[in-house]
Amino acid sequence: MRNSVEQSMQLFWRRTDMDGLERLTLSIRQQGVEARSTVLCLESGGCRIDYSWTLDAAWHTQSLTVERWNGEGHGRLHLVRAGTGWRVNGAPRPDLDGAAEPDLSVTPFCNTPPIRRTPATPGEHLTLDTAFIDGPALTVARSRQRYLRQGPNALRYIDLGLSSGFEADLTVDDLGLVISYEHLFQRIAPPG
Repeated sequence: MRNSVEQSMQLFWRRTDMDGLERLTLSIRQQGVEARSTVLCLESGGCRIDYSWTLDAAWHTQSLTVERWNGEGHGRLHLVRAGTGWRVNGAPRPDLDGAAEPDLSVTPFCNTPPIRRTPATPGEHLTLDTAFIDGPALTVARSRQRYLRQGPNALRYIDLGLSSGFEADLTVDDLGLVISYEHLFQRIAPPG
């Protein structure tokens, strides 16, 4: 799933478990990947979440900034890779040491970095620890998940951590971007 050309695209997802919509602008360049997005949903009484995600050329997250507006006001969370660990709002978080990637609750984009590293052979899997970010609450906790390859563009997501027991089938495009995430998200095309 390597890309040799620079590209920019806009993606839209709708929530399938509640009213909600995401608009993401993705820029893929030789030096790295940047995703900027706005999410609107009724989760936790309704909120708007903007995020800016910076990844290196191998799609490993370098930083993620999440801003939230809801009935409690405005909040901001900044996550930065620090060696094999993470800093959250400038403070080291030893409990996140070894967590491979962030997992932001309100978007299927967070699945793309691990999906791109999941072996391509059906039946193979990738298990990793994540820095799970609850978007509406702006909290970060360690979690664990597995991606089981079912076919070239099909995977099974298995939560082994904070939401243990949750599983979902995912279909993805050739870049590893989610098209359908059972129970939660569906990619849509804007009219026209």
